[in-house]
Amino acid sequence: MNTVHSTDGESDAAWEASVSTWVDGEADIRADELDSPYGRQVWDTYHLIGDVMRSRDLAIRPTDRFYARVSAAIDAEPVVLAPAAVPHRGMLRLGLSGLAVAAAVASVVWIARPALLGADEAPSQSAPVLAQAQPAAVPTDAGDPGLADYMAAHRAIVGVGPVHQVSFDRMGTP
Repeated sequence: MNTVHSTDGESDAAWEASVSTWVDGEADIRADELDSPYGRQVWDTYHLIGDVMRSRDLAIRPTDRFYARVSAAIDAEPVVLAPAAVPHRGMLRLGLSGLAVAAAVASVVWIARPALLGADEAPSQSAPVLAQAQPAAVPTDAGDPGLADYMAAHRAIVGVGPVHQVSFDRMGTP
């Protein structure tokens, strides 16, 4: 069965890659796909390439004139100093980037709003009162000198820090 090869470059490249694997012995040969003039030409070409790679005697040595022609052809090619201009993407890209900047500014203002307005000028919204603490009763043994000594020793060990969780200013007073 003869396989007709399309003129599509991608399918030809894929088929030639499979012929290369057949020549290298990496896959089983499908002889029915090689039963065409194009298939035989590709098969012979790959074998010739392999033979030349294995033996330098089979390789054609180019003349100095060939190198001169290649060099002249390279020199004749136009020099590309800058890449081609990218087509303008329109106002959509400009509009979206402006929208992103506006969103970033709005989020910064929203987060910094309490600091900008100050604690006194913050918008007054009364929060519901869930619980209210009563003033703590002074212990009956507050005048105990042993307890006052204990608290003074505790303050000396802990030291004075920026955070006071409990105030002992009224110790010893009724």
